[in-house]
Amino acid sequence: MGWADGPVLVRTPATSANLGPGFDSLGLALALYDDVEVEATAGGLSIEVDGEGAEVADRGERHLIVRVLRRTFDVLDDLAGTGPARPEGLRLRCRNRIPHSRGLGSSSAAIVAGIVAARALHPAGKLLDDAGALRLATEIEGHPDNVAPCLAGGLTVAWTAPGGPRSVRLESQVGQVVAFVPEQRLATERARGLLPETVPHGDAAANAARAALLVAALTCGLDAGVLLDATEDRLHQDYRAPAMPESAALVARLRGAGVPAVISGAGPTVLAFTTAAQVDSIGGGVGKGWHEHPLDVATRGAHVVPGESETRA
Repeated sequence: MGWADGPVLVRTPATSANLGPGFDSLGLALALYDDVEVEATAGGLSIEVDGEGAEVADRGERHLIVRVLRRTFDVLDDLAGTGPARPEGLRLRCRNRIPHSRGLGSSSAAIVAGIVAARALHPAGKLLDDAGALRLATEIEGHPDNVAPCLAGGLTVAWTAPGGPRSVRLESQVGQVVAFVPEQRLATERARGLLPETVPHGDAAANAARAALLVAALTCGLDAGVLLDATEDRLHQDYRAPAMPESAALVARLRGAGVPAVISGAGPTVLAFTTAAQVDSIGGGVGKGWHEHPLDVATRGAHVVPGESETRA
């Protein structure tokens, strides 16, 4: 078998990690997608980006998806036991809808897109199974909480075992959420830099209990009152609040109104476990400067889309 004949289109969902108390473990795939088309060519490197991230289209070999493609090709070469089998050239076309640096997993979507596209393009692509894809994505991203739901879809619990990262996919009974996305961005590194080295034992115990309750609430369809309790966090959101005071204030206002709300990932997006039908009533207390996105939970993770490329539309 040779390289894929023609372009490969990969669709990757946005993700929300932590979900309150599930720090670096829980993640939810959301129906907001990036489309990435990759084609092996006779030579050169071409990158086109439409939407989010268009300003980095000129990074060439330093572009994140290109770097992931190259790295995955090398992994597949090693698995196949062959010499370097890189294509002479690559053409990359992206239609990005996931906001960047907002806590919705844009970097994880890019990493997963590169891995899935490389598997579809490379002659030995089937040698990299889903566990291997999760391991590689985690190595590149640094932690599995976003890449796991991006790969698998739905609700995931991810952890690191002696043999590497692992995850399980669960069926969420919550079908829709609302993401409140601000204009400003926040780098994940800055948000992580605000976290203390140690936390009080009582806070750790409370989060362990809430995280367990949250899994039950999301998978058993428990009522909003239970979900409000289950999304309480003491490990990271308060420590990060100085970097995103408007987001922290919005979470407090929504929770004060009985709406289960959390910081999405490292922020500054706020995720509310509510439905589109309730958006209007919530909107009165949200204030200006927020883009409201009612989003379904994405039941399918990153996948190759058959047929004509969406990026050509």
